[in-house]
Amino acid sequence: MGLTGGAAPGAGGSVARVGESDEASGRVIVRTAAAADADVIARVHMDSRAGTMPYLPPQVRTHGEVARWVREIVLEECRVWVAERDGGAVVGYAALDGDMLDALYLRPEARRQGIGTLLLDEVRRHSPGGLSLHVFQQNTEARAFYARHGFTVLDTNDGERNMEKLPDMTLRWTP
Repeated sequence: MGLTGGAAPGAGGSVARVGESDEASGRVIVRTAAAADADVIARVHMDSRAGTMPYLPPQVRTHGEVARWVREIVLEECRVWVAERDGGAVVGYAALDGDMLDALYLRPEARRQGIGTLLLDEVRRHSPGGLSLHVFQQNTEARAFYARHGFTVLDTNDGERNMEKLPDMTLRWTP
């Protein structure tokens, strides 16, 4: 699916975990995503990639196409959580496929507020044996985030395994 970057069958209940991000942004809950979240997850995905990864090729898919991918693929094949501010604004999401963190994206304005950590903590609660992910080598901020959370480099790749054809790496967290 991507680089990290209705609930899935078997995803469990929709109990929300409440966390505090920084004081300015207020309370954030992490809850299981629902089918109704597909459009907003697609918007978070597209805005995050456009706003934080300028080295990526320009987006050629429409919001509707990305929302369909979220609805028909991501929400069906992955366990997905959203981070929601007081008032209901979804500001991020994470998708877990087995022990692979397939995506962790935040709206650009929601970065550096502890929200990514809240989502990652939720994913790790559901990954007792550990967690892997792929990240673009150029994504130094994401690499630093994952290193701060105990991930180590397993391998690097020249980009042949991703659709953007950009060098990436596999990171692994082991509890």
